[in-house]
Amino acid sequence: MTPARQNPALAALLIVTASAFLAATTLLAKALGTNTLGPALHPLQISHGRFLFAFLVIVSAVGVLRPRLSRPHWGLHIGRTSFGWVGITLMFASVAFIPISDATAISFLNPVFGMVLAIPLLKEGVGPWRWLAAAVALTGALILLRPTPASFQPAALLALTAAAVIGMELIFIKKLSGRETPIQILLINNAMGLTISSLAVSFVFQMPTPEQWIALVAIGVLMACAQACFVNGMARADASFVAPISYATLIFAALYDFAVFGVIPDVVSQIGSAIILTGGLILVWREARVRIA
Repeated sequence: MTPARQNPALAALLIVTASAFLAATTLLAKALGTNTLGPALHPLQISHGRFLFAFLVIVSAVGVLRPRLSRPHWGLHIGRTSFGWVGITLMFASVAFIPISDATAISFLNPVFGMVLAIPLLKEGVGPWRWLAAAVALTGALILLRPTPASFQPAALLALTAAAVIGMELIFIKKLSGRETPIQILLINNAMGLTISSLAVSFVFQMPTPEQWIALVAIGVLMACAQACFVNGMARADASFVAPISYATLIFAALYDFAVFGVIPDVVSQIGSAIILTGGLILVWREARVRIA
């Protein structure tokens, strides 16, 4: 497989586009999880729609592109998909109760959890700069949790748990990277996710309204497009260049939440989000320095 030609400008555009798509999926999940488009749907049904329609998009792409597929590592795929399904379901559940920008900011902790989990699972060493980045980011998350009796948001724990679960998913993605092509990974991931979510949704399924069907289709299509843009963006520039740009998701999430639901992030949200982003940027900076060295 020929590597994509390096093109930082195109990479930046692709990652910004992926960020806009990804934030839009959380906006639609919030609309579906509240009474905005009809009776609120269960998070399991929303995640089922995400996998169903994303799978249809990816199967169509495979049919057109006819990529060469190799023998998959089923154990890694099962692990990756299981944690990914739980993580996205918890994320969709959280945005029904807390601002989208808060849930998105907390989701940026997943690389931190992935770093910590890599110590026992991948035998990776973690130096003082990485621990500093983790401490800073977790401090921001603690602020967003608002841990006082008057302001504590229990639903924020759903987003925090989602970040931890997706951090575990990153371990499996790291093991899969280099073994199989991105489109094969996406195809198998969404096929397995559809299987798991189809079993789970059978217990909570309710007939969506026409507006909800449109939103469910949009979530799947947008997620597939976001994944495609992100994978292609990563292939065209260094990870240290791409990673900070992905934080644009937080900006889009705040804009969408304001435009549709009239939610304006308060001072606590702004401070907590800024601290989490600072921790993430420290981690990106350190990883770039290590690669250069």
